[in-house]
Amino acid sequence: MGPNPEARMSDTPAATPRARVRVPLHFHDGYRVDAELVTFHGLGDGQEHVAVVLGEPGRVPLVRLHSECLTGDVFGSARCDCGPQLREAVERIAERGGVLLYLRQEGRGIGLYNKLDAYALQDQGLDTYEANAALGLPEDARDYTAAAQMLGALGVGELDLLSNNPDKAEQLRSLGVRVRDRVPTGVFTTAHNVRYLRAKVLQTQHTLPLGELDALPELSAG
Repeated sequence: MGPNPEARMSDTPAATPRARVRVPLHFHDGYRVDAELVTFHGLGDGQEHVAVVLGEPGRVPLVRLHSECLTGDVFGSARCDCGPQLREAVERIAERGGVLLYLRQEGRGIGLYNKLDAYALQDQGLDTYEANAALGLPEDARDYTAAAQMLGALGVGELDLLSNNPDKAEQLRSLGVRVRDRVPTGVFTTAHNVRYLRAKVLQTQHTLPLGELDALPELSAG
């Protein structure tokens, strides 16, 4: 986990919506949906995070905290599962009603260049967390204080969280957000990301089927 979110939140003023813009989304597989993109004033970390409001959010919306991944989200990299998770989340949230928070926390918060440096070390045999440590970086530097601010600005006090990562739920709860349920995402394996997914299960207790992952071959250390 990153810095103490509870202490940070107590010193952070409330955020407010800055702009709301309707944007039609069109994915590579043909899926289309209308979304409302919301920007914010007053986010504590100063980053340009965006909320993607989908469908008709009810009293307990479905919410995903999605950390930016240029390689997976934009270029379709098979070394992670970020792109397929983003695509799945948009459709599932649109069906039920809720919000996807697109958070500018590339590489679990270490940045794009450092992430690619870590990839080079993974090619030498380290897993994704070992590679960060070898670079003198945290295993996971993400902090969800801004996410809690965004939810507060949108009037979301209780939610179901679409995530396999227990740390996201724990951080949100420590920031005063009521997480009713944690809803697992799909499992998107490729021969290139199996080792990466195994490491997420073993190192940070992601809720993925380890037995199924162990049965799959891998083509690279990514």
